[in-house]
Amino acid sequence: MFESYRVTRGDTLSSIAQKYNTSVKVLQDLNNLYYIDGLRENMELIVPKESKDYFNYYVVEKGDNLYAIARKYNINPELLASLNGLKNDDYIYPNQTILIPKSNYSYYITAEGDTMDEVIKVFNTTKDKFLDENKTIYLMEGQLLVNKK
Repeated sequence: MFESYRVTRGDTLSSIAQKYNTSVKVLQDLNNLYYIDGLRENMELIVPKESKDYFNYYVVEKGDNLYAIARKYNINPELLASLNGLKNDDYIYPNQTILIPKSNYSYYITAEGDTMDEVIKVFNTTKDKFLDENKTIYLMEGQLLVNKK
């Protein structure tokens, strides 16, 4: 899960990473930042929100590709790509950090026109449990929703 963060005067990637219990490398990868000092006041960043609950981190090694990583962790390659804002054929590079979904959760990426009732049926859960796992629900195309198995 992710949320938006607006950079304020004095912010550094290190201070933002500490605030969101993540690493500078993860923030750089999520926001396509190549330089640590590339922040500007009022810039909007994508930051992990409770990602420690739903994901593990994997540092890409030389020779890795999305299909090999998906096979290694027994997950759908399309889900792996979508969770990381990638396409199946996108190049991943050594030392890039990607999110690996934890096995005790189900994941769903919303499509245009989805309703809450439809997603609840996909997860085979109750509305209360669904709302507890997903604090912010927009149901806009491309939103990641989770359900504990």
